[in-house]
Amino acid sequence: MANRSILIVDDESAIREMIRIGLEMAGFNCMEATDAQDAYGQILDNRPDLILLDWMMPNTSGLELLRRLRRDDVSRNIPVIMLTAKDDEDNRIQGLDVGADDYVTKPFSSRELLARIKAVLRRSADPEEGDAVEVNGLVLDPVSHRVFADTKPIDMGPTEYKLLKFFMTHQERAYSRGQLLDQVWGSNVYVEERTVDVHIRRLRKALATDMRDYGALIQTVRGTGYRFSAAGLD
Repeated sequence: MANRSILIVDDESAIREMIRIGLEMAGFNCMEATDAQDAYGQILDNRPDLILLDWMMPNTSGLELLRRLRRDDVSRNIPVIMLTAKDDEDNRIQGLDVGADDYVTKPFSSRELLARIKAVLRRSADPEEGDAVEVNGLVLDPVSHRVFADTKPIDMGPTEYKLLKFFMTHQERAYSRGQLLDQVWGSNVYVEERTVDVHIRRLRKALATDMRDYGALIQTVRGTGYRFSAAGLD
């Protein structure tokens, strides 16, 4: 992952410096921004591979900036890890709902942050080339890293893409949230099981097109987890 670029967005210079030193020692190229306006300009100009985004900043919060990034075509698919002192579950779910790929609470160790960054970058990396997968008009093309519904492209985040790719290549079997975490996020990454529900909800929303609700392909299995089934469109 050498030479990957990371934008550190935090209004506290000491925190930015601490993060930057650790990441540069690990081989990353780092940029810094002190507020949302500065960050947005750098994102448009440099398009970093990942953004570390502080929640609590003056004027425009990190959460508000994240909403803007997820609406913008240029920044929609850039992975974002939220950094915040807000450690209760509702805040974590709120951040994930808006579009964060992970959530790290302060104080955190450099080793933990580095592990989270590497995990998110692995999830968002382009998959290996292979044949397209098609289910009832829903097509996932791993070569172009795009998803189509009735020939029309569908926008979704990198984690939702990984989740859909796993589902479409492992149909008609029920998977627990823990199994999905292992398969999509990786067994060496700590992510709460409720995170799966957040990304399933976002994936279903992305798949609900005007022509057809492809989100129905993802079925909730009571007491177990989720299953991807072509019967969901019957």
